[in-house]
Amino acid sequence: MVDNKKVIEILQAVVRKVEKNKDFLTELDNKIGDGDHGINLARGFQAVAEELADLADADVRTILKTVGLKLISTVGGAAGPLYGTAFMKAGMSQAEGKKEVDGSDFIDMLVAGIEGVKLRGKAKVGEKTMLDAMLPALDALREEYGKRADFKAGMQAAVAAAEKGVEYTKTIVATKGRASYLGERSLGHQDPGATSVLLVLQTIEENI
Repeated sequence: MVDNKKVIEILQAVVRKVEKNKDFLTELDNKIGDGDHGINLARGFQAVAEELADLADADVRTILKTVGLKLISTVGGAAGPLYGTAFMKAGMSQAEGKKEVDGSDFIDMLVAGIEGVKLRGKAKVGEKTMLDAMLPALDALREEYGKRADFKAGMQAAVAAAEKGVEYTKTIVATKGRASYLGERSLGHQDPGATSVLLVLQTIEENI
């Protein structure tokens, strides 16, 4: 079980992880996108960090919705609306007043976040987007958590599946976003959005 204070700790760790990998994400995006994914995402999560201190007593729903709104308002490009919507929908999947979540709740959050990304980005698996990491992670988490209700083990499986999803993006042609303009030239490059999703999932697994 993860309480609201632990959720904030995890989000603070995500801020640090994104900042640490800002240049790497930007380098990936330089090859097939606008070259700003890492910079924009780091700016957004730094803005999130400034909000977290005021959310110490908030429920999980409020914490995640606040994070989502802040990302939408501060992250440029496609990442802001996509990540912001994912966090907002994840928060909305939880009942008001709820201050503890378990693996089953996180599955609900991930389902809601994925649906938000699909709706906002009009994308599906196999189009070289963040969904190519999110959906395999969800499937693996569901399978592993369903065996023994172990959140840590479930997240380890989710991270492993997301890693494979990131590798998969190297083998497909982008058909969404700026990368789609490159056509066949996008082959061989991993998707920066799927990579940043992997970083977020790794951070959750490392901190639960």
